[in-house]
Amino acid sequence: MLAFVIVHLLVALALPFLARRSTRAAFLTAAVPPAAALVWVLAQAQPVLAGQVITETVAWAPLIGLEFSFRLDPLALLMTVLVAGIGALVLIYSDAYFSRGGGAARRSAPLLLAFAGAMLGLVFADDLITVYVFWELTTICSFLLVGQAGISRESRRSALQALMITSLGGLVMLLGFVVLGESAGTYRISELIAKPPGGTSVAVAAGLILVGAFTKSAQLPFHNWLPAAMVAPTPISAYLHAASMVKAGVFLVARLGPVFAGMPQWWLPTVVFGLATMLLGGWRALHEYDLKKLLAYGTVSQLGFLMVLLGTGTYTAAVAGTTMLLAHGLFKATLFLVVGIIDHQAGTRDIRELSGLGRRMPWLAGIATLGAASMAGLPPMLGFVGKEAAFSAFLGGSQPELLVDVVLVVGSMLTVAYSLRLLWGAFAAKRDIAPTEAKPAGFEALVPAGLPALAGVVLGIGFPIADRLASAYASAFPPGDNSYHLGLWHGLTLPLLLSAIAVTGGVVLHLGRARLTALRNELPRLLDAQRGYERIMALLERIAVGVTGRLQVGSLPTYLGIILLTVLAIPGSALLMRASVPADLRLYDNLLQIPLGIVVVVAAIAVLRSRRRLTGVLLVGVVGYGIGGLFIVDGGPDLALAQFLVETLTLVAFVFVLRRLPVRFTQTETRTTRALRVPKAIIAGATGVFISLAAVVFGAARQAPSEASAEFIANAEKGAGATNVVNAIIVDFRAFDTVGEISVLAVAATGVASLILASRHERRKRSTRVAPATRVKIPALAEQQQEEVRE
Repeated sequence: MLAFVIVHLLVALALPFLARRSTRAAFLTAAVPPAAALVWVLAQAQPVLAGQVITETVAWAPLIGLEFSFRLDPLALLMTVLVAGIGALVLIYSDAYFSRGGGAARRSAPLLLAFAGAMLGLVFADDLITVYVFWELTTICSFLLVGQAGISRESRRSALQALMITSLGGLVMLLGFVVLGESAGTYRISELIAKPPGGTSVAVAAGLILVGAFTKSAQLPFHNWLPAAMVAPTPISAYLHAASMVKAGVFLVARLGPVFAGMPQWWLPTVVFGLATMLLGGWRALHEYDLKKLLAYGTVSQLGFLMVLLGTGTYTAAVAGTTMLLAHGLFKATLFLVVGIIDHQAGTRDIRELSGLGRRMPWLAGIATLGAASMAGLPPMLGFVGKEAAFSAFLGGSQPELLVDVVLVVGSMLTVAYSLRLLWGAFAAKRDIAPTEAKPAGFEALVPAGLPALAGVVLGIGFPIADRLASAYASAFPPGDNSYHLGLWHGLTLPLLLSAIAVTGGVVLHLGRARLTALRNELPRLLDAQRGYERIMALLERIAVGVTGRLQVGSLPTYLGIILLTVLAIPGSALLMRASVPADLRLYDNLLQIPLGIVVVVAAIAVLRSRRRLTGVLLVGVVGYGIGGLFIVDGGPDLALAQFLVETLTLVAFVFVLRRLPVRFTQTETRTTRALRVPKAIIAGATGVFISLAAVVFGAARQAPSEASAEFIANAEKGAGATNVVNAIIVDFRAFDTVGEISVLAVAATGVASLILASRHERRKRSTRVAPATRVKIPALAEQQQEEVRE
């Protein structure tokens, strides 16, 4: 599994070089790794569905317990089929869609493949930290895919909006992962499922994780980034919406569903927000004229539907959820690719400009009809099988369950209505619109669009395959009294009646769409998610400008004071509340420490009272040399030597700088400057006390040498021939680190020397520009110029 992820990423790195020569070769090469992953995972399907789980673990940072853990189970199998299968088809389709040799084609091939690799890592992950790593990789890839070259303002704004919402949600989710992992004592997902934790902290973790899932899967009120991302080329939209980006949040809810099963903090938000998102997305899709935006809002609606099913936490809902997850990937990929062909061949995807394409492009119309039929839930499509299971999942008899079923039926009506609107708008012959001219689509574009549509039919008729896959995942939930199984015909049942009502209601909504649109236009728009996002961003900008304007006032003492107060407020308060004085604390170990300590303290106090800059610098140097003396007393001559060198270099640098500054800190003593000296002294003294206490407490916290220190001590003489372990660490074990530090010092010294030389050169230039007459007329200025020349 890790090998497939690495191969995806490595090939993606090599593709830009290939794309410079041939974008066609780049797309076809990029399709090979996903196709290989699809073949491999299908070969493993039989044992996985029989209950065997394939695992793989690679140590990442073993000393702190970090590792990449992968697991192929029924849910990962389903998602891999979508990610790899549709990924390969989209890459082949892209060769027909993009202009060969164009910049978009050269960018999209490697980015799409990298995205597929990140998604594979996400669906295989069996560790929360691994999930987060690949989660954020998908966020970065989607930002680059949506933004493309970043030429247009719309693409930049849409990419930034997607990045802001999903990455902030990801950070909240990471916090939830940490809370969950620390509460359960493990970050391994399979162990969490085997032994679900409980308690208040786990309930908090559930809420935090759901925030990340909601942002990624465009749930209300975070949904608006998804329609805005339609600025991306259509193949990219097809992959993001059908198999990858937006599926990540739904997949996460499905993956962690068994961990939080029965917890109201988990299932209640998913059901409530999922139902609201389903209705809102369906309503918005019903009124869109852009076919891509219609499908985008349809995706929002379907994601709400999936969130309800996969977050409920019951066996039948899980069966329905996984079935609809597969069906949605297939029909949504089909429909996006069909819209891409229409846009490419006809030059528009606006319903108000399209007419008669059904006669000109009958094969394309047939493919779209299969996809739309599955989306609407018509038999014998897989969408019908999944939707009937969804209606069955909430027929337990309680009022809340019946209410959920009612909302699902209304949402399904909207789905049927916008499915009909899609077919009518794209392919119907309209009286008031001239027939649209369109070139016939090529084989390379039609086949990738047609295969997922055909799979929807095959899996609908061959429902036992989907049933076995869905049941294998749902077995993690209690089956209840009757285990549900997928089927095309369960008899004259209530779910069948609800399906019929949904289809009939959808047809009625489509026929009365003009009146609905007129009604919608008359309704007041109280809430607008896009407007809310823009207002929040504008508010954040104003706050940032206000805070920066008050903090960045051009005063170094103010900056230093803010930093020190922050140190005192955050780690200082934690130290006061949690730390305790070590039991074996001694006043001193050597009598020489007492006079050296007194010298350091007196010099530090004297710095506060100094009026001249040079005096202050010399007193700071006394503090540094005093600390170096303490190093010698404690048996660290190497550290003392380093301290003396740093202090000497610092003093020299200060002296050079002080030549250009006034002699005193303040030229005139006022009441204000004297009053400010007291709080400065308090902040400095408090910070010094905090640092001292922290050094004592943190130094006493470790009761035994760390594993790394023990290794250094054990191998110092044997491996490096050194009796002084500090020397061995600096010169041998961390030799490259030491070289790096020396390089930094050399660069800093070079910079200081350059500034000094540049300053002298500038003074010489100024002195040569002064006219002799001026020097005669202004004796004081002439004397100053002569002094500068002497310098």
